[in-house]
Amino acid sequence: MPKKNIEEPTWRELPVGCVISEPGNACRYKTGDWRSMRPVVDKEKCIRCGVCYLFCPDMAIYKNDEGLFVADLYYCKGCGICARECFTGCISMIPEEE
Repeated sequence: MPKKNIEEPTWRELPVGCVISEPGNACRYKTGDWRSMRPVVDKEKCIRCGVCYLFCPDMAIYKNDEGLFVADLYYCKGCGICARECFTGCISMIPEEE
């Protein structure tokens, strides 16, 4: 059965309690829009251990071409768990406006 071309609402346009029934559609929603703080990695301190990746509840951490684990700001909600769990202290949470 072909998929219909339906204009999907953003998360801000969804009514409370609304569920979009198509399975696997979460990747299309830019959940990083509600973030007020964002993680920044200090490249000099990072030992590329991946602890931030393991603890991210949204799987918004990925390994870039340099081997650093960085946040995908499209999905990162700014919870700060990555910064809290990083034992080297290389991740700082800064205000989104900066």
